[in-house]
Order: sequence, then C-alpha cells, then structure tokens
Amino acid sequence: MAKRHKEHISISDALKEFVETNKLEKGLDKINVTQAWINLMGNGVNNYTESVNLERDTLYVKLSSSVLREELSYGKQKIISMLNEELGKEVVKKIILR
Repeated sequence: MAKRHKEHISISDALKEFVETNKLEKGLDKINVTQAWINLMGNGVNNYTESVNLERDTLYVKLSSSVLREELSYGKQKIISMLNEELGKEVVKKIILR
C-alpha cells in the first residue's frame, strides 16, 4: 500500500518524491539530455543528428555529416558544459561523436 501524507504537499514535491521512490531519475535524464541537445544545437546541427543516447555519464551522438562531426569535436568541452548548465546538474561527462 502506498504511503500517505497527513499534511498537504505541492504537486512538484509529490512528483520529486515519486521519481526518487521509483528510481526514475536516470530515465528522465536520458530524455532531458536529448531535449537539451535539440534546444542548444539548433536546426543546423539537428538536421544532421541521427540519434542522441546517454549511457551512464557518456553522451553518444550519431551524426550523418563527417564534416560537422569534425567541427563539433573541437568544442566537446564547451558542449558538455552547456548541456550540464541546461540540465541544472552534471549529467554528461564525456561526448562521443559517431
């Protein structure tokens, strides 16, 4: 049976508790990092992005353009810091461009 609270709590607190109780944070991070990539990179990069996957603390990005992959490889550390800033916590530590 689910635990009941006698006092009233806000919906955001209830959702946070639900996520923590059911250990859903890693799954939400995977979705959030994909959305952050789309927001930060813009249409130019997103047109050549085939997939974005987060496994542990490594972000795997599959690109259809070798030229774009080479350009993005020069700014990996900046991309990592921008993604983590967008997410509000350190989720990505490494990026692998494929």
